Amino acid sequence: MANSAYDVLGASRKRFLNWQMKTILVTMVGYAIFYFVRKNFSVAMPGLTAEYGISNKSFGWIIFAGSLIYGISRFVNGYVVDRIRGRVVMALGLLLCALANFAFGWGADFSKWFTGIENGPRMVEGLVFFMGFIIIVNQWFQGMGYPPCARILPHWIHPSELATKMSVWNCSHSIGAALAVIVCGYVMGSLGTDLSNDHSYVAGIVRNLSENGVSAADAVKQAASYAAHAGAWRWCFWIPAAIATAGAIFIFVGLRDEPKDAGLPDLPDTGLGKLKETSDPRARKKFEKVMVWTNRWVWTFCAANFFVYVVRMGILDWGPKFLTESRNLSIESAGWTVAAFEIAGVVGTLFAGWATDKLFHGKGHRMCVVCMLGAALFMTVFRFLPESAGITVTALVLVGAGFFIYGPQALIGIELGNQATKEASARANGLAGIIGYLGSGASGLLVGYVADIFGWTSVFDTIILVAIVGLFVLVSMWKAPRDGYARAAAISYDDDTENRINGGDTTDEPM
Repeated sequence: MANSAYDVLGASRKRFLNWQMKTILVTMVGYAIFYFVRKNFSVAMPGLTAEYGISNKSFGWIIFAGSLIYGISRFVNGYVVDRIRGRVVMALGLLLCALANFAFGWGADFSKWFTGIENGPRMVEGLVFFMGFIIIVNQWFQGMGYPPCARILPHWIHPSELATKMSVWNCSHSIGAALAVIVCGYVMGSLGTDLSNDHSYVAGIVRNLSENGVSAADAVKQAASYAAHAGAWRWCFWIPAAIATAGAIFIFVGLRDEPKDAGLPDLPDTGLGKLKETSDPRARKKFEKVMVWTNRWVWTFCAANFFVYVVRMGILDWGPKFLTESRNLSIESAGWTVAAFEIAGVVGTLFAGWATDKLFHGKGHRMCVVCMLGAALFMTVFRFLPESAGITVTALVLVGAGFFIYGPQALIGIELGNQATKEASARANGLAGIIGYLGSGASGLLVGYVADIFGWTSVFDTIILVAIVGLFVLVSMWKAPRDGYARAAAISYDDDTENRINGGDTTDEPM
């Protein structure tokens, strides 16, 4: 099946497919590097708590604010990439993320300079404020990464294989996040200054950990490790920033937005009716209204995205912290465990894309139902694991959860590209980004407060409940069509009367 859709391209077919592969690879590498300057913060959090006593609640508010800004940025940049070349937006965004991360590494120095105090509560308050500001700035720049990909890839990949190939592409963030936590976990356990013989410094770490819910015995045990690598958290920002700088150059040189930019014809079978025949801005507004703002399937996917992100980010953002504090793993072991979760996500994403095209005939919403059910079941098993289960069993259960939760995370973006068509894919994904990262932000607050007030067991209960709600949202769209191209072709631009189309329910495609 795979390449038959491109046969009508004739002599251009081979060159088109070569450029398609190059586009997928360049955007994969580029987007993976975005995660180096994004997920490094979660690995640095335990070190920041140990050195400065920053609470889960403070981290929760920082994550919430950053997630909200990221969602807004994705939405805004969904419009920006329609007017500015996607490769320019993506490359510039990664470069600016690098600059923000370089600044983050000097956060404590900026706080001391700003407050005029070397240590104490006021200095820590200044550090939290500075971190929050830089995270918000960084998350805005992060929002310049996905919209270009959401617009560029549907111009290069036919709808009949979009789920399969974009599921391969979607592994980029799992690969990037996994490498980020591995590299930063190594940094936290290898770099920094050895102050383990400074008894007052060690005592301060014990006090900070104890005040943040770590038992006295565990606080003493963990303090020795943190004191041996004081300040290592800074390198969790500086090293990824250097990698991101090189990545920005790679994106700008290697990427092309549309086939015509490489002297190639457009994709077959992706016509947009009369939209291409008119330059009237009112026509584009009507197209966007029908395909995005009044499209029931777009809104249902957006709602589901909220719950998917609460579950996913609850594990990914807080994984190193709850594994060290609740399961008493070392920071290196916690980093590898969360990396295993991400690697399982890669395999799960690939399987979800394949199953969507092969088993569900391109209807990714049905595969999402299967994946959400699996995620809820594995998190339930994790909830009831005893603390004595050990790292192997703990990692295996999280691997199962990662395998399933990344299916909906990938497929929702892919399905929005199909339902809104290639022309409105970035805008639909931008809308889903706002709602999804409201979920991510809610996850930050929810986990931070629940962990501090009720403990980590209640956090797992909450995540399981959220997964079940998300499952029922996805079940509600079981009968949705594969894509929205028939809907787009039926739009009338001849008058101002709204062309009402029944959400694609009357489709000839097999259910």
